[in-house]
Amino acid sequence: MKDLIGRLVASSAGHDRDTCYVVLAQEEKFVYLSDGKYHPIDKPKKKSIRHVSVYKAYVQEGLYKRIINKEKIFNHEIKYAIKMLKD
Repeated sequence: MKDLIGRLVASSAGHDRDTCYVVLAQEEKFVYLSDGKYHPIDKPKKKSIRHVSVYKAYVQEGLYKRIINKEKIFNHEIKYAIKMLKD
């Protein structure tokens, strides 16, 4: 799959099915996800790419650039990005 960093995704399998996350990092077969609450930035959830559904939306541009550049981001920013998707 293409680069997913900064994209909003939903879990499509597992006990967290339908939970929205932001992709913080990506490996060949896995993505590292944060929802800002249960899986904060410092402890992202590792999930197989096969088990996520990708939304067309990205996080806000400023936050996206900071995620890509591995700059400091906060959990409340992740929560806000997910909230904006749901609204």
